[in-house]
Formats: sequence, C-alpha cells, structure tokens
Amino acid sequence: MKIKTAFLLTGSLFFALAGLTPVHAQVDEDAAKALAKKNDCFKCHAIDKSKKGPSYKKIAAKYKEKKLGEKEAIKQMTTGPKVKLEDGTEEDHKNIETRDPKELSNLAQWILSR
Repeated sequence: MKIKTAFLLTGSLFFALAGLTPVHAQVDEDAAKALAKKNDCFKCHAIDKSKKGPSYKKIAAKYKEKKLGEKEAIKQMTTGPKVKLEDGTEEDHKNIETRDPKELSNLAQWILSR
C-alpha cells in the first residue's frame, strides 16, 4: 500500500511541476523594430514582402522548415556571412551594431515569430 501511495504522490507531483515550465519572455516588438530600424534592416527586409532580401515571414518559414532557431538567427545577424539576395546575387550581410544578448535575442525572436 505504501508503494502505491508513494507512486501516486510522485505522479501527482510530476504533473504539478510540469505546469511550471519556464515561460519565454514576451517579445518586445517595439524594441525589435527600433533595433532593426537603427541598423537599416528594413532597407533590405520587410515583414511580409520581399525587397532586396527576403521578407521576415519568409525567413521565419525557412528557419522553421530547417529546424533552426534563435542561435542561428543571431549568428546570421552578427557574423556578416555571404547571403543570397532575391535577385540571385550575393553580398555580405550587415552586422547588427549591438552585442547585448537580450537585444539580439529579442530581435531574433521577433523575426522568427513572423
């Protein structure tokens, strides 16, 4: 009987704690847009239409399809890799002018949530 009670208590505790999973911080859309604007991101990208570069919706879909996330998005924004533009040409991607991890995370999450 003690084993059954212990099992039930352990199971109940497990399910109670499962509801306490960490909640990701809300994306600060205004701060993300401000950082993107400050860094001229909107010169090449728009939220839902292609410009010189792909739309943020297209980028988010690509990252989701390839199972990429925030870490890869931040790397893309901070290392200046070669990128293929909508017209097929390539150029170095501009680096974001911040090293603040919270700002980078917020911007990446905002882009990926499109």
